[in-house]
Amino acid sequence: MTGMTVSRSPISLHRLAGPSRGVMLTAALLGSTLMPAAASADEPDYCPDRPGIGTPACTLEPGRASVEIGMGDWTLDKDRQERQDVFEAAELLVRYGVARHAEIQVGWTAFGWSRTRDRMTGDVEHRSGSGDATFALRRNLLNPDGSGLSIAVMPYISLPVGRQPIGDSDWAAGARVPLSYELSDKWSLVTTSQFDAAVDEDGDGRHFAFDEVVGASLKIGEALSATAEYEVTADHDPQGHSVAHVSGLSLGWQPTKDLQIDAGANAGLDRDAPDLELYFGLSRRF
Repeated sequence: MTGMTVSRSPISLHRLAGPSRGVMLTAALLGSTLMPAAASADEPDYCPDRPGIGTPACTLEPGRASVEIGMGDWTLDKDRQERQDVFEAAELLVRYGVARHAEIQVGWTAFGWSRTRDRMTGDVEHRSGSGDATFALRRNLLNPDGSGLSIAVMPYISLPVGRQPIGDSDWAAGARVPLSYELSDKWSLVTTSQFDAAVDEDGDGRHFAFDEVVGASLKIGEALSATAEYEVTADHDPQGHSVAHVSGLSLGWQPTKDLQIDAGANAGLDRDAPDLELYFGLSRRF
């Protein structure tokens, strides 16, 4: 809301007599000053998907959009046989509020590059490409601004527009159930449960996978927040079942109410998980 406009028509001012005119002009000026402040105070805080492992339960207001970009992401995964480094850039997520409790999402990784070195022979393989396109609907069930106890359901589907190792080479689908609970004005608990029809490792067919993320978020100041998370993934791939454990720490800084800059790190806790991931990015609400 841009506020009230005070009429400056000579006829309108002429019809107002002495003290009455002064009182009404003062009231109008105060109204034009206070109304934008009230609208700003009523607007929900910006709640990007980035950073972190889990997914927030909040949704955007109707007609508002959020563009979130992973500027850089490096993942290291090594064992006795080989070492693989994967770099991703321009990881894009666009969110749009379609109702007070619902938003739609489109995600895509524009570019990725991998380097795999055989630790026995020293041979190196390089591969590059783009990622798959993901489409999702997030339907909030309680408190769409993320306050108090907030919960949502989020079905999604990914289409194989990319190629391995950045894309999966086949379609996949699943659903997430994010939940958050504010313990105080500084501390919040966050969880995300995910059920997937994940693509097989050979890129042909699908299998069941389950993922659970639990964490705690701390609001350090008016603009800075930190989140610590733990993730466990049970993957029932036909070529070998695995259970991976990962810990993560991320920071989000919002210098303005519609802009966030973030960075994070994830560390694998067992041999089935990637050893290390470092990333940074930014988000902007429109």
